Amino acid sequence: MKEPRALTAFLAVLMISACSVGEGGGLTPRGGAPSLLPDASGKYIKHVVLIVQENRSVDNLFGTFPGVDGATSGYYLKKVGGTYVKTKITLAKKPLTGGLDINHASSAYNYACDGKDTYPKTSCDMDGFNLEGIGGNNPASTYPYQYIDPNDIKPYWAIAKQYAIGDHLFQTQGSGSFTAHQDLFAGGTAIDSTDSLIDYPNTWANWGCGEAKGTHTSLLTTAGTLLHNQGPFPCLTYPTPTMRDLLDAKGVTWKYYTPPYPDSQDDGALWNAPAVLTDIYNGPEWKTNVSMPETNIFDDIQNGALPAVSWITPKQANSDHPGGKGTPDNGPEWVASVVNAIGESSYWNTTAIVIVWDDWGGYYDHESPPFFDNAGGLGFRVPILVASPYVPKNEVDHTQYEFGSILKFIEQNFGLGSMGTTDVRAKSIVGMFAFRRKARAFAKIPSSLNVEYFRRQPPSTVPVDSE
Repeated sequence: MKEPRALTAFLAVLMISACSVGEGGGLTPRGGAPSLLPDASGKYIKHVVLIVQENRSVDNLFGTFPGVDGATSGYYLKKVGGTYVKTKITLAKKPLTGGLDINHASSAYNYACDGKDTYPKTSCDMDGFNLEGIGGNNPASTYPYQYIDPNDIKPYWAIAKQYAIGDHLFQTQGSGSFTAHQDLFAGGTAIDSTDSLIDYPNTWANWGCGEAKGTHTSLLTTAGTLLHNQGPFPCLTYPTPTMRDLLDAKGVTWKYYTPPYPDSQDDGALWNAPAVLTDIYNGPEWKTNVSMPETNIFDDIQNGALPAVSWITPKQANSDHPGGKGTPDNGPEWVASVVNAIGESSYWNTTAIVIVWDDWGGYYDHESPPFFDNAGGLGFRVPILVASPYVPKNEVDHTQYEFGSILKFIEQNFGLGSMGTTDVRAKSIVGMFAFRRKARAFAKIPSSLNVEYFRRQPPSTVPVDSE
């Protein structure tokens, strides 16, 4: 690890040591109200596997799931006589396969909030989803107001019924996949004290250090100004430690399973968070810790080589990302295959599998973000599922979480300290577990596809993702 990075991590630890854990998992100044530390989950959980899917809101996938805070109706801004009128609409039931790719950059987030493409936000009325775009600047109209037929996502519902679902997990930032995957690895995208990465690089090949020269990112300033294509090349070092730095410092093993990078045929490469981090991409961990292709996870489970912490990103066809007419979506079966592989292995009794969707994908959701920061967040709700022998069956958790909540749980579980980013304010998902209960036997998730299907699956041939 380079000396400046080590110094940064040391300073972050010093800042955290001046605080104590307060109620809700947040940090309060030392000397504040006494509170209990989270359960010592590390005694039970030796492996955390984070599966990251694409582009779905809570209402879109689980709006009709029993006990979930979901909706089958919403509001849009209908133009009447030159002005917009808030108008009620019933959500349409749609199939998972095919579909249109709704714009879900920061401008779409802004419009969905209140019909205005402006920062900073102070509230969201959740009624402007019809003003998002589809294919350039075309208005989405009422298309985002839909939910997926539960028969098309049976494995997801089976996981929720057998294990646990959270319905108030919010994106770190109201933006798309590029920054969302950074948020799930680094806890945020602040590159200095005033600017955070937002939206996407201005070329669409690799989203990282393998991008073409001259590529720029975009920035959001703390004053709420969007600096379009004025950010740095997408190969950088954050001023605060990432999860990689904390894990390495404590000697905790990790891998990031991902489609080949760079490779335009397997466009899941766009969701490769370590590809943006110069210390990883230009160092030995690019070959040892970034594991390509993503199906290597099955080999490591089978061979007893599962690391302590894993991230898994799929190829496009297995991601739940809308892919257009005739494009398959094996996302539910892909996730089920990973869950079943772990559940039927010796790792089950010591593993927490966390499944999350990286952004809302433009789809309607009725719950407004609970607060707004100066980095473009919080974003909209996305589902979180947790499969583990230590979560109650059919648990529906309404606790307010964000992406930093998942990373905070990893920090707590392995005694890593803090990155000093969104993990500081976030409430850990440790509350979704019941460690004092006896470990439950694995209940297999029904699926029409198995591990061997995904091992043999040919490269994706669909156009690369653009958001």
